[in-house]
Amino acid sequence: QQIIQSDPNQPDALHLLGVIAHQLGKNDTAVDLITKALTIRPDFAKAHNNLGLALQGQGKLDEALTSYKKALAIMPDFSKAHYNLGGVLDELGKLDEAVASYRNAISVDPDFAEAHFFLGKALKQRDELSEAMASYHQALSINPDFAEAHNNLGNVLKHMGVLDKALACYRQALLIKPDFVDAHSNLLACLNYEIEVMQADIMGEAREWDRRHASAFTGTSNHDNDRSPDRRIRIGYVSPDMRRHSVSYFFEPLLAAHDSSVVETFCYADVAAPDATTRCLEGHADHWRMTIGMDDQTLADTIRADGIDILVDLAGHTAKNRLLVFARRPSPVQVTWLGYPNTTGLTAMDYRLVDAVTDPVDEASETLLRLPNGFLCYRPADEAPPHVPSRSPGPLTFGSFNKANKMSKSCIKLWARILTEVPESRLLLKSGQFADATTQELVRTKFAVHGIAPERLDLRPHTESLESHLGLYAEVNVCLDPFPYNGTTTTCEALWMGVPVVTLRGEHHRDRVGTSILSRVGLDECVAVDADTYVSIAVGLARDTARQIELRSEMRERMAPLCDAGSFARDMEAAFRSMWRDWCVASS
Repeated sequence: QQIIQSDPNQPDALHLLGVIAHQLGKNDTAVDLITKALTIRPDFAKAHNNLGLALQGQGKLDEALTSYKKALAIMPDFSKAHYNLGGVLDELGKLDEAVASYRNAISVDPDFAEAHFFLGKALKQRDELSEAMASYHQALSINPDFAEAHNNLGNVLKHMGVLDKALACYRQALLIKPDFVDAHSNLLACLNYEIEVMQADIMGEAREWDRRHASAFTGTSNHDNDRSPDRRIRIGYVSPDMRRHSVSYFFEPLLAAHDSSVVETFCYADVAAPDATTRCLEGHADHWRMTIGMDDQTLADTIRADGIDILVDLAGHTAKNRLLVFARRPSPVQVTWLGYPNTTGLTAMDYRLVDAVTDPVDEASETLLRLPNGFLCYRPADEAPPHVPSRSPGPLTFGSFNKANKMSKSCIKLWARILTEVPESRLLLKSGQFADATTQELVRTKFAVHGIAPERLDLRPHTESLESHLGLYAEVNVCLDPFPYNGTTTTCEALWMGVPVVTLRGEHHRDRVGTSILSRVGLDECVAVDADTYVSIAVGLARDTARQIELRSEMRERMAPLCDAGSFARDMEAAFRSMWRDWCVASS
C-alpha cells in the first residue's frame, strides 16, 4: 500500500496486494487489483495465474480457465499454472483435460505433492481407483503430513470396499489436522457402512463433530422473522447435489409439487457444473442461488438476508456438505432430510425428517419428525425403458447395482449363501468402481472365501447412459439389497424396471430404508427379519418364475404411492407448518 501511494501503477505491488486480498477471501478486490496490474504489464504470467485463482474464488470458472491459459502461453513450464488449470477443468467436469494438466505440472516439478494429490482426485472421479491410490501414495511420500492426501486416500479405499483402512486414513488425517472438518464428515459417513459399528458409536462421533467444528457458531444468532404462524413460509434447500445425482430423483418431485401459496422456495445450489437436472430444478424453484465460491459465512449471511424461515439440509455428512452454514443458524428452524442415513450430531439442527419404519425409536441429536406416508417420493427417470414382461434368456441371475463399498463382509457372506443354495445362478454386480481391475479382484476374493467361483460373478462398470443402465435390469431375476447401508435409488430403479428387491430389516435408519420402500409398494413378502429368512425369500423368489412375471406386470402400478408427488408435498408442507407454528409459539 505504501508503494502504491507513491507509485499507483507499480504492477508488482498491485499484483501482490491482489494476492493478499484473495488470501483474505476478498476476491472482488483481488480481481480489480490484479486486473489493473495486467493492464500495465500484460505479459505478467504470475499475475494471470493469480487472477485465475481470484476468479475461481468468485465462481467464474470459464474466466479463470482463460487466465490460466494466458499464463501458460507466456510461461509454458509454469507448473502452478498447469496445476491450477487442472483444478478448474476438474470443477467444470472436464476430467480428461484435468488429468493431462496435472500430469503436465508433475512433468515440470516431480515433487509437486499437491499436483499428485489432485491427479489422484481426478483419477478417482474417472473410477481409476488403483491409479488414484498410487497418486495419493506418491503425494504422501513427498509430504507424509499431508492431511488432505490421507483423507482422499481414505475415500479411494472406501470406494474399493476396504473400510477398515479407509477409517484409519481418516483418523490419521484428523490426527495431523484436528480441525479437518471434511475428513471428520468422511469418517462419520464411512462408519455407516460397517455392520459392526453400533449406533451409539456413530451418535458419539457425530456429537464430537459438532463439538469440534460447529460449537463455536451455535447459538450466536437471533431472528426477526414475522412470527405469524399461518402465513406463507419461506423454505430454503441447501445441497451440492442439485444435478444428475441420486438426491435429485427424490428432491425434484417435491420441489415441482410444492404449493406456492403455502411455501416460497429458495434453492442454494453448490453446483460447479450445472446440467439438465440443474436447469430443471431451477425452473421449479421460486428463487435460485448458485453458491459456488461462497464461504460458509457469506452463504449464511445470504440465507439470513433472504429471510428464510425453515432451512433444509439435503446432504448430511456427505461430500461438499454445508453443515457449518447450519452451525451459524441463519434461519430460525433447521432441518436435515434425504441425503444421509443418520443423525448430523449438530446442536443447531432442530429436526430430521424420517418415517415410522425407518426410525421406530429416537436415535438422533435432532428431533425426529416422522412423515405419515414414508420419507421419500421417487420420480422415475424419463429415459427409463419400458419394463419387459419376463427376464431375458440366460442363467438365473441375482443382482445389485449398489456401490461396491455397500457390500459389507456380512452382506457378501449372506449373498454367497444364496449363490450356494442356487448353484446354477450367477450374481450381476454393477458399480462404477468395477472399472478398476483391483476393485474387481478384491470383490472376487471376498466371495471366493465363501466358496463362490469368480466366473459366477458378473461385474459391470458404469454404463454410458441412464437408459442402458436401467436396461440391464432385464437380465436380473431378483435384486439383493445390501446391508447395513441399504440402497435407495437403486431399489427404486429396480422396482420401476419390474425386478423385486429382497431386503434384510435392521434396527436403524441406514438398514431400514429398504423396508420402508418395500412397505410403500406392498412388498412386505420381500422383507426379511433375519439372515435365514433373507436367504429363503431370495432363493424362493428366484425360482418362482410365475411370481416374477406377475410382479413385473404390476410393479409400476404398485409404485404409484411412492411416486405420488402431490400427496408427498402436502405431507412435507404439513410437517413444515407444524415446525413453524412450534417456533412461533416458543419464540413469542
